[in-house]
Amino acid sequence: MRVERLGQDKIRIFLTFDDLTERGIEKEDMWRDIPKVHELFNDMMEQAYHELGFEVSGPVAVEVFALPAQGMVVIVTRGKTGSKDGKEEEFEDEEVYELEVTLEESDLIIYAFRDFEHMVEAAHRINALLTNGGAAYFYQGKYHLVLEEVELDQERYHKLIAILSEYGEATPTTIYVLEEYGKVVVADDAVKEICRHFT
Repeated sequence: MRVERLGQDKIRIFLTFDDLTERGIEKEDMWRDIPKVHELFNDMMEQAYHELGFEVSGPVAVEVFALPAQGMVVIVTRGKTGSKDGKEEEFEDEEVYELEVTLEESDLIIYAFRDFEHMVEAAHRINALLTNGGAAYFYQGKYHLVLEEVELDQERYHKLIAILSEYGEATPTTIYVLEEYGKVVVADDAVKEICRHFT
């Protein structure tokens, strides 16, 4: 679990699938009103308090972005939130949160690489697995490879993730952040373009 501050009243939490598995939580459980999800949220808030001094009470908006390979990104915003279509939960604890949860699922695979050479090496190894090569961005000192519409059987999909994990790391950075703040390195068919121009 990794937490980072996005603003005075907003934090981002990156949950890996290992974080969920350790607590016996399936991805589908994240939008169910069950005790172990409450416990996970309490753990997240405790870590956010210890690492960032981020305290939560009163209304809280929670956005959950489910990513296929990386895990989940949870955006927590404190403050006044109107009653929307999301569900609201109350936690009976020392402090009461009014929690409004919205969920968004993404089919994108996003990996970050410390060096351009690492991304090039990974591209050469996954090139044969892909028909659509995605896009590449530079953001906060790292190169990000975004793959979409990856239609592979389970074995080849796991092979793809294993190769990407060998050279880079799954990142909680969303495509919206990359498009708005990142620098486009290759806009279309990035894997094949990288393989074509770099060895």
